[in-house]
Amino acid sequence: RQQKWKSSVSTQAKMPPCNFVPEKYKSYPYERMQKIREQNISPSLRLYYKKPLLLHQGHMQWLFDYEGKRYLDLFAGIVTVSVGHCHPKVTMATQKQLARLWHTTNIYMHPSIQEYAEKLTSLLPDPLKVVYLTNSGSEANDLAMFMARLYTRNFDIISFRGAYHGGSPYTLGLTSIGPYKHGVANGFGCSTTMLPDVFRGPWGGSHCRDSPVQTVRKCSCSEGVCQANDQYIEQFKDTLNTSVPKTIAGFIAEPIQGVNGAVQYPRNFLKEAYQLVRERGGICISDEVQTGFGRTGSHFWGFQTHDVVPDIVTLAKGIGNGFPMAAVVTTKEIASSLAQNLHFNTFGGSPLACVVGAAVLDAIEEDGLQKNSEDVGTYMLLELAKLRDKFEIVGDVRGKGLMIGVEMVTDKDSRQPLPAEEISQIWEDCKDMGVLIGRGGLYSQTFRIKPPMCITKKDVDFAVEVFHTALQRHAERGA
Repeated sequence: RQQKWKSSVSTQAKMPPCNFVPEKYKSYPYERMQKIREQNISPSLRLYYKKPLLLHQGHMQWLFDYEGKRYLDLFAGIVTVSVGHCHPKVTMATQKQLARLWHTTNIYMHPSIQEYAEKLTSLLPDPLKVVYLTNSGSEANDLAMFMARLYTRNFDIISFRGAYHGGSPYTLGLTSIGPYKHGVANGFGCSTTMLPDVFRGPWGGSHCRDSPVQTVRKCSCSEGVCQANDQYIEQFKDTLNTSVPKTIAGFIAEPIQGVNGAVQYPRNFLKEAYQLVRERGGICISDEVQTGFGRTGSHFWGFQTHDVVPDIVTLAKGIGNGFPMAAVVTTKEIASSLAQNLHFNTFGGSPLACVVGAAVLDAIEEDGLQKNSEDVGTYMLLELAKLRDKFEIVGDVRGKGLMIGVEMVTDKDSRQPLPAEEISQIWEDCKDMGVLIGRGGLYSQTFRIKPPMCITKKDVDFAVEVFHTALQRHAERGA
């Protein structure tokens, strides 16, 4: 019945031109791909959309499906394609290295690991100068937990509710989003604390967060005072006083929560929390898997936007523009705790990965992508805020740079999540009009917009117009 429904709202949005011509698709027909998927690929790897996309080629911010249809990619393979699909500079560097040397493992030296380690750590403040390279964000966070426990000789680690830090058995204890939890024992020595979410949480106001767009909640705080922050800090102290021993191993947080839908904390929260953790003998871990590499615009690393220096930083996703690589960066002292025994990673820091990583850093600098994230991201946030003011179901627009969340609600007063089927319809409409966005939040109620950092203001105009049309169609369906 739904498919027969025809909207009277047609989109005015015109997709910006792109002079790239994709190759002709030559693999199996769509139906055969679907059959193989059902029979030979684990069902835990779920697909997006009613008719899942069969993608065939990518170029910068664009993706092409098997029929040659073009899409604006605003999710970047889950915040991973940082500089653009098949970025020519990264592709060329990788091709050269492919013909030279793929793999040696770390029992020998090869040029690219030293070159990359120097390049990467030069972008981090003292004393964060020692790197251990891995293959994925889960692996990096797993190792960060391990190092924190080894170094402090304490065991307990605190994370936020709504956090996502990976799906490995160890990191599942830190990940605090229900659907990721499986019914097997995990999370020994992991405690969660209240998420200082100024939109959905018990406290929040109109000046709390470091974003061009604030919540619709009002507050009476004077300049330099944040009552919401004070309340959330009290909750954090409560966790320290009730849920963990007197001394702890550490605290891990994303500078802006990713999977939970670009949730931001009050401006000074992390600074105060870090101090409380260090008073307990714990170390502070910043999970930069989604916020790193200039995505927040104003700074290269998300932790810098909170005016803190962590003891361990974990990096992945955008670090390799789609190549599987990740890193743990820490101090000499913390790194040496791992050197007392053996800890080995076969593929971490391979010649290939290090060349890719170095080329990504070059591309970010040469293409001015941090500045682009700030300019285009701020523009997009402000344009989306106009839609929030126009539509009752757009509850919150938030984020910084090109790390954006749009939280959908039944109404702004109750802040209840919009029902999943209504959100899905809006989301499918956007896809049909050529715009791919992500989903997140505890109820899958938040659209996640984290595109390749090369997108333009023209792309934003197109995307916002498409989203506007999808919202109008939703309103019409409701009427």
